[in-house]
Amino acid sequence: QLQLVESGGGLVQPGGSLRLSCAASVRTFSSYAMAWFRQAPGKEREFVAAISWSSAFTYYAESVKGRFTISRDNAKNTVYLQMNSLKSEDTAVYYCATDRRAGVSGSWYAGGMDYWGNGTLVTVFS
Repeated sequence: QLQLVESGGGLVQPGGSLRLSCAASVRTFSSYAMAWFRQAPGKEREFVAAISWSSAFTYYAESVKGRFTISRDNAKNTVYLQMNSLKSEDTAVYYCATDRRAGVSGSWYAGGMDYWGNGTLVTVFS
């Protein structure tokens, strides 16, 4: 059973940076594309970024393109989200997830994911 645990959230000022981590419990993690989603208060959970199993391909929501970078280390069973130039609208609980596909092609939507972490809160305040 794949378990995902996020960490790295916190408080940051606008323009600042944070790096989130998502640790997976089993080696089969390395076979799956992984994604980050986020959910702001009162809003639906939305896609942020995805990375293929081999790191060859990445895919970003327009709202974070150029500011966020997704990466992974399969030897450590971990996926990362480097967030730079943070804005107040980035405030949300961030989740990692997978639907066990290998690549990033196709739609990424919250209802299609099979596994979720519990989330880590990112608050961008001035």
